[in-house]
Parts: sequence; structure tokens; C-alpha cells
Amino acid sequence: MVTLAIRAVRAGAILVALFGFAAAAQAQAPTAAQVKLARQVVEISAASRVFEAAVPTVFNQVYGTYIQQNPDLSKEIAGVLQDLIPEFDKRKEEIAGIIAQTYATKFTEAELNDLIAFYNSPTGKKLITSGAEIGRDSYGKVQEWSGKLLQQLTERLKSEMKKKGHTI
Repeated sequence: MVTLAIRAVRAGAILVALFGFAAAAQAQAPTAAQVKLARQVVEISAASRVFEAAVPTVFNQVYGTYIQQNPDLSKEIAGVLQDLIPEFDKRKEEIAGIIAQTYATKFTEAELNDLIAFYNSPTGKKLITSGAEIGRDSYGKVQEWSGKLLQQLTERLKSEMKKKGHTI
């Protein structure tokens, strides 16, 4: 009886896994139309703007790594990297493709069309133009909130530890 139950559970787990893999495979294989629509969403919404600093960030990481290893070559490394900027700056376009592929796996064609319609609407356009400002304002407010939370948590921890006879 127990063996039969174990087999049933295993069979059920196998079916769930197979359906899960099938759903994942389907989600990872968007149609060409989905990718094309997703690319429009990325362009209209300026979604790739968030990643504009990706190439300069990688350049700074490479520079930092190699001047640590070769501090006497810092000027030459900086010069070579400066010369390479135009070549690698062109690769920013790849970011839009990566984001579009992600959108295409998450949204149906109908949903992508809805997104395009939204971003072309007055409200969508306002969201696009206000997005950076909203992000900056929100970040500042969340940082302030986080600081207060940290202070309150610290006070509560000290209070609770004091009740247990510990001073921290």
C-alpha cells in the first residue's frame, strides 16, 4: 500500500515536472511576431534606457581591474579603453534585443499590442517622460524610510536584548 502511494506520488511529480518543463519551454520560445512587438514596446517605453550605463560600467570595471594589476600602465590602459569606446558603444543595441526577448517570453501578442497602445496613449507618454523623475523621487523617499526603519529596528533590538540582560 505504501509502495503504491509512493509510486503514485512519483508519477504525479513526474507529470508536474513534464508539464512544468513544457510550459517553461513554451514560455522561452516566443514567436517572431511576439519578438517584433516586444521590440516596439522596448523602443516606445524606452525600457532599455535603464541599462544605458551598462557599457560604461563594464569599462570602469575592466579599467579598475587592470590598473590594480598594472598601476604603472594606467594612462596607457585608459587610452586604449578610450579608443575602444566607439566599438563597444554600438553593443548597447544588444540590450534592447535582450529586453525585447524577455518581454516576448512574458507577454502574448495581444498583451504586447495592449502595451504598445498604452505607451502611445497620453498616460503612457506621461509615464515615459516622468519615469526617471518618479524613480529618483521614489528612491530618495525609500532611502529615507529605510533609514528610519533601521533606526527603529536598532532601538527595538537593543530594548529587547536589555530585557534579556544584555547591553548591545
